[in-house]
Parts: sequence; structure tokens; C-alpha cells
Amino acid sequence: QVQLVESGGGLVQAGGSLRLSCVASGRTFSTNAMGWFRQAPGKEREFVAAITRGSGTTYYADSVKGRFTISRDNAKNTLYLQMNSLKPEDTAVYYCAAKGGALGSNWSLYDYWGQGTQVTVSS
Repeated sequence: QVQLVESGGGLVQAGGSLRLSCVASGRTFSTNAMGWFRQAPGKEREFVAAITRGSGTTYYADSVKGRFTISRDNAKNTLYLQMNSLKPEDTAVYYCAAKGGALGSNWSLYDYWGQGTQVTVSS
């Protein structure tokens, strides 16, 4: 089992920045791919970004490309999401997720999930 705990959410004005963190514990060696997803009220959960454990290959949703940066510190078992130039439409609960195998944007293929952290961007 893998446990994931997110932090770093909050309220920020449009154009501002936030950095989310996700600390993993347990059988972390089994998690090649880690990612961030988000879900706004009344909307489906959507992919934000993902990264591999070894090579650090990254993959972003078009809606955040150029504004968000995903990274991971394997020594600290921590995943990050640096979010810049935030927009009101980025408002959502952000979830950290992990899986074995290749990168992917399909949330249903991820095995482990954190509890989520709220990000609110005011206009």
C-alpha cells in the first residue's frame, strides 16, 4: 500500500502562484508514475500533470502547459506542483495520485490517491 498526503492549497488572486506538495509513504518503490488531478464542483475529475520516477519524464494537460510544473524528489518521496499565472478556472480540489507502469492521464488507472487539497483562485 501507498499513502499520499497533499498540502499547499489555499486562496490566491488570479495571476498568483501556489506550490502543492504530496508526501508518499509505504511501498513507494512500486509507484513509477505520479500525477496531479483536479475536480471542480459539478465537473468530472481531470488530469493536470504526471511524472515518472526514474527518468522524470513529464506530461501535461494542454490547459496548464506553460503555467504549471510538476517535479518529484525521490529521496524525500515528495511530489510537487508549481502553479503560476493561476486563473479562476483553475479553482478545484487537487488530488495527488500514484500508479505502477507508464505515465497516463486516465484517472481510473491510478491505484493510490490522496485526500485532496482545495485551490481557490479569485478574480
